[in-house]
Amino acid sequence: MPASAPSPSSFPRTSHPRFARAFARAVPAMDRAGGAEHRRELLSRARGAVVEVGSGTGANFASYPHAATNVIALEPDPYLRGLSAEAAERSPVAVEVRDGIAESLPLVDDSADTVVASLVLCSVSDQEAALAEIRRVLRPGGLLLFYEHVRSENRLIALAEDAVVPLWRRLAGNCHLNRDTLRVIERAGFRILDARRFGFSPGPGPGLAHILGAATPRA
Repeated sequence: MPASAPSPSSFPRTSHPRFARAFARAVPAMDRAGGAEHRRELLSRARGAVVEVGSGTGANFASYPHAATNVIALEPDPYLRGLSAEAAERSPVAVEVRDGIAESLPLVDDSADTVVASLVLCSVSDQEAALAEIRRVLRPGGLLLFYEHVRSENRLIALAEDAVVPLWRRLAGNCHLNRDTLRVIERAGFRILDARRFGFSPGPGPGLAHILGAATPRA
């Protein structure tokens, strides 16, 4: 690990085994409701050496275009990492699954052409640290491709999200419903190339605000 990378021990590494299994069971329903299309849209611009942060079940792997020459997929949860490893065997592109957390990427500086963050920045312990690491490993002109649920622009819904987050994050693997992730990406030294905002829910309930787009490190 390069000297500029923070020590993994600097950040909490809490296991959420029940949530990991519940999330894995929920992925097919999410994809049927539109999540698969979102993944394809997100990954259509992936190219070169790719780092996927928080690969989960490996559901993204099948959607990588051939322009992505190789993928290093990092997943800290042992159960989900095992599912990612199984999905990697069926991937149309070369995927190497590794243990790793977003706040301390086990990669050298300027080693990635693309970094993918898909439904993961809601649950990292420190968004600013994770985005600083993503910026560190991206080469100049590289792309951060993001697909995240974010704080609602409706004031009443946002207040409700604030109210339930303390309990929700304990039940849902540190997931925060109320993070203004797009603003944090900008503050972390990225220029937003485009960002589409939309509501999405895998079930009959109200949709959560989501963003999908791309950013590049500012010079």
